Amino acid sequence: MHPDLMLELARQRASERQEAARHASLARALRKAVRAQRHRAEAPDTFVVPPIPDYVDGTFRGAENPVAGERAGAGR
Repeated sequence: MHPDLMLELARQRASERQEAARHASLARALRKAVRAQRHRAEAPDTFVVPPIPDYVDGTFRGAENPVAGERAGAGR
């Protein structure tokens, strides 16, 4: 076989192997993403929002102190 032909054949096979490796890597990444998305959908949202104090000293407004429904606006 001619040396140039052998060299070109080797280059072609190497590029085909690299392309197959890229496809395999992409397929693994897609499977991993699908598994992660499925896991997120099954997992309940466990984040609990902590209570935020109403006042600077850290106390909370009680039910006996209701908030006024309307504010007195300027110019009314």
